[in-house]
Amino acid sequence: MTKPLVTIVNAPRERFTLTSEALESIYANTEVPFNLVYVDGNSPPKVKQYLEEQSKEKGFKLIRKDYYLYPNVARNLGLREVDTPYVVFIDNDVLVTPGWLKSLIQCAEETGAAVVGPLTGIGPLKDNKIHYAGGEVHIVEQEKDSQVKRRVHEKMHFHNRPLAKTRDQIQRAQCELAEFHCMLVCTEIFEKTGMLDEKLLNTREHLDFCMLVAQAGGTVYCEPTSYVTYVPDLKYIWSDMHFYMLRWSNAWELSSLKHFSEKWDVGTKDAFFQERYKNLGWRREKGFVRPTAERIASGKNSVWVAKIIRRVDRWLNPILTDLYAQQETKRQKQNSSTTVSVSREPVAAQSK
Repeated sequence: MTKPLVTIVNAPRERFTLTSEALESIYANTEVPFNLVYVDGNSPPKVKQYLEEQSKEKGFKLIRKDYYLYPNVARNLGLREVDTPYVVFIDNDVLVTPGWLKSLIQCAEETGAAVVGPLTGIGPLKDNKIHYAGGEVHIVEQEKDSQVKRRVHEKMHFHNRPLAKTRDQIQRAQCELAEFHCMLVCTEIFEKTGMLDEKLLNTREHLDFCMLVAQAGGTVYCEPTSYVTYVPDLKYIWSDMHFYMLRWSNAWELSSLKHFSEKWDVGTKDAFFQERYKNLGWRREKGFVRPTAERIASGKNSVWVAKIIRRVDRWLNPILTDLYAQQETKRQKQNSSTTVSVSREPVAAQSK
């Protein structure tokens, strides 16, 4: 049997609703050999049981933690199990199509890319709407009043465009940005970049990693012959709400933005940061406040119900994050005596 070139690391994104469909999609649509490490962060009992059964049946490694995980913590847990030339990070709400992995590997082999991102849609496969088709991210330096100011430039190509009308325009190309929805990485690059930065709790981690790759001399490509789609908000399931509320909490996002700003020595007064400060909590509004209001009000006077639930969210969200922080502190103390130092630690960004 041919030894796999790639290990797929599957990690939780924001919910567990699509777990079985996404996992089955990988096994149904992947022709080349692969290893799989599945990281499960406190999924509900039925999902936990399903993953345990699938791990035994299909022979993949299952890493289970009985608490919710920051995205990069989950990815690093899987990354430490990788011994193949390539690793694919993929979220647990992503559906893949035939040939997706073969195309990513082929692009990396032919171009020498350190990172390859597939053409990525958003929503069910039938929707055919583009989320990612390459992108740009780098630091722009501007001199003003004898001072050099640094800001972040980020741009997504073909974002929210219909796939049917634009697919012919998208060719394999070197770019600067890939996303952790699905991303193939040459494992050698981690010797230069270090492990994924776990201080980025819930946002901007893909920007950070791609800029570190560029800083280390690696290249990023988009490979449109590989197509995947991530499916947010497929169903409204109460058992997912605790994780969802934590995953998109104000505290986690503010901490991430602060760390990103300090790491890359960029100011927080430009539009890149101000837009995110202005829209704190928008995912909870979309995934919790409005759906709950509609269920309670059955479409009648949902605006007033939403106002009440929004107040509950603003009161409850800090409590959830404070409790999680307290529990995390306890876990760290319990593990401190058995912690082993790990190579390839996160590295600091360098000012140009």
